[in-house]
Amino acid sequence: MQLYTIDTGLFKLDGGAMHGVVPKSLWNKVNPADESNMCSWAMRCLLVEHDGRLILVDTGIGNKQDEKFFGHYYLHGDDTLERSIQAKGFSMDDITDVFLTHLHFDHVGGAVKREGDRLVPTFRNATYWSNKAHWDWAVHPNDREKASFLKENILPLEESGQLQFVETREGEEWLPGFRIRYVQGHTEAMMLPQIRYKDKTILYAADLLPSMHHIPLPWIMGYDMRPLDTLNEKKRLLAEAASGDWLLFFEHDYKNELCNLQQTDKGIRSGDVIRLAAL
Repeated sequence: MQLYTIDTGLFKLDGGAMHGVVPKSLWNKVNPADESNMCSWAMRCLLVEHDGRLILVDTGIGNKQDEKFFGHYYLHGDDTLERSIQAKGFSMDDITDVFLTHLHFDHVGGAVKREGDRLVPTFRNATYWSNKAHWDWAVHPNDREKASFLKENILPLEESGQLQFVETREGEEWLPGFRIRYVQGHTEAMMLPQIRYKDKTILYAADLLPSMHHIPLPWIMGYDMRPLDTLNEKKRLLAEAASGDWLLFFEHDYKNELCNLQQTDKGIRSGDVIRLAAL
């Protein structure tokens, strides 16, 4: 197995929404806001080369939305999904699987592209993986979350015939060395890859822990549908990660790619900051 970091660019979100009940006087020290209270966030994906397959975990925001849409999110940085994949020595057609942690626009937007007047899967040779519970949640969204589930990001995957549903249960292997952890607090049935790599366990934290600074238990996004579930999921998985000496891979932390954990008198906190390429 070989893992590669795939950076797809940066965007901005409201700092208060990203940090929930945590006061700005605290979070502004670690991710300073601009004059509009917006903070920069990464859209960092993971490429897994394993047993003849090339699996992309999440796809970033993509480039097919209109100027008005992107005007809300202030895209910046030089990285794109395609350039990052090519920089690792692969083409878009080499991708065999796209594993979608969940179907919010900043995770699935790059899965679909415009081809003339049509919307088609970006990766024509890939199988796209979601799960039935989350898919149903996304295509029949609640009023609070529906702005994050865009039909143009989702329905073309089903229409193409390239969509399949993961049937692996909590904690079981989807592929050898690639387990799936399910969490329900951020959104229904979000899937977190737990990958055994070079004698280390790496948890792709997605939106359970969008950044290293979200490790303290009260740091929970205002976007989460069930924040108390997020709290309990963080307690459980952080305890497991700390005892097992796992690494956490952060999708949205624009500075910190991975870290390990340490036990302190204030609870579990980040330890050493690490880059995937250094493993």
